[in-house]
Amino acid sequence: MTEFDEVAAALRACRLCRDAPRHGGPLPVEPRPIVQGSATARLCIASQAPGHRAFRSGRPFQDPSGRRLRAWLGLDEATFYDPARIAILPMGACFPGHDAAGGDLPPQRECAETWRARLLAGLPALDLVLVIGQYAQAWHLGRAPGGLTGTVARWRELFAEPRRPRVLPLPHPSWRNSGWLKRHPWFEAELLPVLRREVARLTG
Repeated sequence: MTEFDEVAAALRACRLCRDAPRHGGPLPVEPRPIVQGSATARLCIASQAPGHRAFRSGRPFQDPSGRRLRAWLGLDEATFYDPARIAILPMGACFPGHDAAGGDLPPQRECAETWRARLLAGLPALDLVLVIGQYAQAWHLGRAPGGLTGTVARWRELFAEPRRPRVLPLPHPSWRNSGWLKRHPWFEAELLPVLRREVARLTG
């Protein structure tokens, strides 16, 4: 068993956010930590938290957001869910529940504090991390002026930095962000071709 396998197994058994939360109240649903990866993965999807459909199925991105994300990446389901090639590490490994408006609550902060660095340390082959949404971007890149839009707009600069693994910021693929995509056509015209080329190289 590799270091990643050991940490992932411990995470899947974790009940910290239900039994001993450090930030606010306990997780409002039964914990079901969802994480994917292996020591050979070269691509990491750093996401927000599993949605309700992922919570029910036990697989990440089992919803329209997942279909859009796979289209952005140019991947079929078999490749997307191959842990030998792709790690999927949400900021919060459990579905956080819904807010009053029906949207997903933020990821439980205890999760990243406890597990994230250890999970990443178990992925020595990583070449590229896709940081999706504001929570993953704040953790991996720090909070930047202009919020998510400002961070994604700097994608060329961030992608060119001499770091390993490299980092590429993306908006969340939720259909709630369709308006954002229409207002920023450069995302599909300029960023997505580079993204697909890199993903094909790392997973082919």
